[in-house]
Amino acid sequence: KVVFGATVDLVDVENEKKVSYRIVGEAEADLKRRWISITSPLARGLIGKVVGDVANVQSPGGVREYEITAVSFEDGE
Repeated sequence: KVVFGATVDLVDVENEKKVSYRIVGEAEADLKRRWISITSPLARGLIGKVVGDVANVQSPGGVREYEITAVSFEDGE
């Protein structure tokens, strides 16, 4: 299940591009490391979902659909 601190592997349903993000606090957010804030629209759309779910996320270009392919938790950095 996607919760704070999780690393989430996603596939963009539209173009099948794979991406991975870690959900962190606002102060830790760092797009270069693919760490996104818990308050971001993407993180809010992912919280509570499980592997196999599709999250609909509002983006500047419209609604994007992401399929969750894996959820993991890392120790440290």
